[in-house]
Amino acid sequence: MNSSLSIFRKVAVAEGISYLLLLFIAMPIKYLLHYKEVVKYTGWAHGLLFVLYAATLILTWQEQKWKFGKTVLIFLASLLPFAPFIVDRKLKDEKVLN
Repeated sequence: MNSSLSIFRKVAVAEGISYLLLLFIAMPIKYLLHYKEVVKYTGWAHGLLFVLYAATLILTWQEQKWKFGKTVLIFLASLLPFAPFIVDRKLKDEKVLN
């Protein structure tokens, strides 16, 4: 059975990928090629994954008994491009150590 940490790590990577797609693929297509629909659908998918990221973060915080500050930093990482991948790596290393 998957722990909330395992599920959160998968969601974090998916959210990070969707954010990069939105910023570096969809937005340039919208403004350079004037094709607005790509941002609409990519943005919708990213928004859904962002909400899922926040929800699974709360579940993981409770299950893992993380400190509040750690949870806030992990949440803030979702707002920066590439940061979810760093968080995933740190959590993977942490899981190996435990």
